[in-house]
Amino acid sequence: MEQINRDQLEQFNSLEFIARQVVEGFITGLHKSPFHGFSVEFAEHRLYNPGESTRFIDWKLYGRTDKMFVKRFEEETNLRCRIIIDRSSSMYFPVRETADINHPNKIVFSVYAAAALIHLMKKQRDAVGLSFFSDHVEQHTQEKSSSVHQKYLYAELEQLLDMKQAKEQKLTDVTDSLHRIAEMLHKRSLVIIFSDMMDSLDRVDEMFSALQHLKHYKHEVILFHVADKKLEEELDLDDRPYRFVDMESHEVIKLNPVEVRERYREAATKVRKELEVRCGRYNIDYVEADINKGFEGILLPYLFKRERLY
Repeated sequence: MEQINRDQLEQFNSLEFIARQVVEGFITGLHKSPFHGFSVEFAEHRLYNPGESTRFIDWKLYGRTDKMFVKRFEEETNLRCRIIIDRSSSMYFPVRETADINHPNKIVFSVYAAAALIHLMKKQRDAVGLSFFSDHVEQHTQEKSSSVHQKYLYAELEQLLDMKQAKEQKLTDVTDSLHRIAEMLHKRSLVIIFSDMMDSLDRVDEMFSALQHLKHYKHEVILFHVADKKLEEELDLDDRPYRFVDMESHEVIKLNPVEVRERYREAATKVRKELEVRCGRYNIDYVEADINKGFEGILLPYLFKRERLY
């Protein structure tokens, strides 16, 4: 993704502005790509249903198309979506005093990706809600499609961008949190999860029981496995001793990454493959979300999924 002009960011320092820029840039690129013609139409109108009031028919559009369309209202929705973000301490890796859209850590990447999805969903008249979790569910909003609700969601997301939270000791419990969220979702939804899945590395069976809980209630699920691939999966560090600190337990290990790099890469690949295979088995969309690769890899899978559902 092209870097956003820093002067613009200073002038319009808001998540909403940046989300709009990300989506508009994505759609422009989509039109120039092999996906040209892929449906990203924004449902500002719907076909008139015989028998309902003619009061809200768009007669100008009728004159151009010879078809009767009704203008949609804010509360009319096409699809219900739930965005779930892991906000445990490990999501604030890599630790930076200032992380932004051009130099993100995992939580910043997830927040901007979620904001872009919300902007896209709003234009498509989809109702969307947010959930945040660490070792418990910290936030769970309603699902709405109004402009007021959209601004509320952006305000909630912006709270996650405070890098001081990296120093907090927030543990992760993906399994329990997803079970609880599954019980709180009362209508069939598209559930989108952003997590580094650190809690699930030795609890794969338990974690997938929670994902199956969502599937049991007929929800469709996309799991974005968020990672800094260069550092977390490839251990691409200089040949010198390092002091590694677990961001959740604060446990310290001292070692030279060269000594363990090959075994570490094999283990990281094994874990990722296990998640991918299990997701395929349960009809869950698994997407690697490398924070260094921009947002096309987030928005395209969402649009493909939405195209299949709606």
